[in-house]
Amino acid sequence: MKPKDIAAQFVADIQAQRFDEAKALLVTDGFEYVGPNMRFVNPDDLMAYQFGMVAIQKALILRQLSADEEQVFAILDYRTNFEPIGDVRLAVWFSVLGDKIQKIEAFYNAAVVENMLGGNLPQSTVKAAADKNAE
Repeated sequence: MKPKDIAAQFVADIQAQRFDEAKALLVTDGFEYVGPNMRFVNPDDLMAYQFGMVAIQKALILRQLSADEEQVFAILDYRTNFEPIGDVRLAVWFSVLGDKIQKIEAFYNAAVVENMLGGNLPQSTVKAAADKNAE
């Protein structure tokens, strides 16, 4: 598959809650997810976070997908069942290495997501942030 197809399949798998299939599209060594209020360096941690979001996820709508070789850029609407938030617009940048996603960078209004989580960020995020600050 081309990088653009790999990213599109990842989004489709997350939308359909096929987390094992989504995880299979991620590299196991050297993986990184970076968002405004969290960072994961292990695909299992990202999938655990995605699984935790199932309760509020109504739909994940792919609005635009563009690619420049191994770099894929997506615009998504994350529709939620959580009325105080409503929908969250996401910009996501995928870096694909071979036939796997190596890095995901997500851009969104972090305050909305942090409020939704009640100010409680996943523990791997807190540890990763502490590790990064120690460097």
